[in-house]
Amino acid sequence: MATENKNLSQYDKNTIPNAKDFRFGIVVSEWNDTITEGLFNGAKDALLDCGTLEENIIRWNVPGSFELTFGAKQMLETQEVDCVIVIGSVIKGETMHFEFVCEGVTQGIKDLNIVYDVPTIFCVLTDNTMQQSLDRSGGKHGNKGTEAAIAAIKMVALNRSI
Repeated sequence: MATENKNLSQYDKNTIPNAKDFRFGIVVSEWNDTITEGLFNGAKDALLDCGTLEENIIRWNVPGSFELTFGAKQMLETQEVDCVIVIGSVIKGETMHFEFVCEGVTQGIKDLNIVYDVPTIFCVLTDNTMQQSLDRSGGKHGNKGTEAAIAAIKMVALNRSI
């Protein structure tokens, strides 16, 4: 397992661009909200820690992970943001639903990154169990939301440098 014995939340603030002038949109799935709230809190805390002003973080909720693509598209088209982070959690069950949702949201976010000149960061946990999701949303493996926020800051800095 790639995250075994690793804390995903660790970053060196000195190597991260200052995000004071960056504006972020975060689209959060309400499904598996124990997980998505943990991911959101990790992302928001990291953005604030790296200089983002609270008023420059816009949060929208959508019902589930499949709806993240539409929410992100609407945010890209209606809000002046430098980056969108999509946060979701899909936990494998007994049917093919897991595969369809995971593939759909993954392809949708990929498409947004191709069509728009504003990066969309993928922070959707696709785990086999609830425990794996808990471990990655503030548990023993840290917080993928934090990791997504750091990626978002770096992508805004890259986009502005081009």
